[in-house]
Amino acid sequence: MPETIRSFIAFDIESADVLERITQMQKRLAETGADLKLVEPGNIHITVRFLGNITPNMIDKIFEGMQKVRFVPFEVEIHGVGAFPDLRYPRVVWAGIRNGANELRGIFGQLEPYLRGLGFAPDTKGFSPHLTIARVKSGRNKATLVKFLMENANYEFGVVRADCLRLKSSNLTPKGPIYSTLREYCPQKQ
Repeated sequence: MPETIRSFIAFDIESADVLERITQMQKRLAETGADLKLVEPGNIHITVRFLGNITPNMIDKIFEGMQKVRFVPFEVEIHGVGAFPDLRYPRVVWAGIRNGANELRGIFGQLEPYLRGLGFAPDTKGFSPHLTIARVKSGRNKATLVKFLMENANYEFGVVRADCLRLKSSNLTPKGPIYSTLREYCPQKQ
């Protein structure tokens, strides 16, 4: 059985100011007393497409598809917080994306047919641009968490630049995932 690599395609968040604002929001989320697993600041990113387990020989094939995506670097405004699947049943706490969402959808739309051609199943959840900042582990203090999310629905995190699309590996450990960049595509540097 070949070794497999859990992987996804994403834009990293490389603004120290935005990451600091996300970290401050995470601290405030934790103060609600909800049962949360906060995402490490260095692991916060915008997932364009989760791939699941791939074999090492798939890396270059996926990268070929990434290099066919046409985009110019753009700004992404990170705005507001909420939960998936919804506030009645919060499982994932997210920071939303206002400006830049259409560009992200366009990149997803360019990648998807290529990935389907490689044998990847369609993304059943659809594409909803966001940053995961916490996972909800139980219903403890859910009402307080939901109230907090509603009160911060318009929180401004700031703007980041989306310039390098990256194929990332995700190594799951007891302390949380460790992400590594396998390939990166930065059109303005080509």
